[in-house]
Parts: sequence; structure tokens; C-alpha cells
Amino acid sequence: MFKAGTRLESQVCGTQVIVISAAESLSDLRCGGAGMVEVGGAKADGVNLDERFADGVTMGKRYVDDAGAEVLVTKAGAGSLSVGEVPLHLKESKALPASD
Repeated sequence: MFKAGTRLESQVCGTQVIVISAAESLSDLRCGGAGMVEVGGAKADGVNLDERFADGVTMGKRYVDDAGAEVLVTKAGAGSLSVGEVPLHLKESKALPASD
């Protein structure tokens, strides 16, 4: 399992993330259908972008799962984030209080 502050990168596109909140589910964090590795880590040969997970991610946005895991995208790419086969969803931003 990855701990908070760990920097990860995709094996199939340019996506990079930082783990904000770790959860057991992150042990199977994927991007583009392939497992993510620590930045600068060894990548597997012959791994390709899975078209089912090719919706992309947005830089600067946080993605979460139902188990409490949260990652921040630091570099956007073509692959979408998932835990196993379950896609992560974009974290909704909280509205700021109105000032009158």
C-alpha cells in the first residue's frame, strides 16, 4: 500500500499523482488499466493503454474512491484512474462562503 506523500506515475501515459489520503484500496491503484509505479520506478514491458480507461484526468484535481483514498493529479495524461476495475471519481470542491 502507498502512503500519503508518495508520488506515482502511469505506465501507459504521462499521468502523475501524489497520494493525499492512503487507504488499503490504493494497493491496486491503476491508470489507463495498468498499475501505477513510484516516479522513476521500473515499468513493465508491453503494457498498453486500456481503451475502457482512457478518459483522461485533469491536472490539479483530486480523485477519490469510496474507501477513503485520495490522490492529486500533478501531471495530466490520457489514462483514467481506477482501483482495480472501479473508476475513481472527481472530488467535488466545497463552496466558499459568500461575503456580502
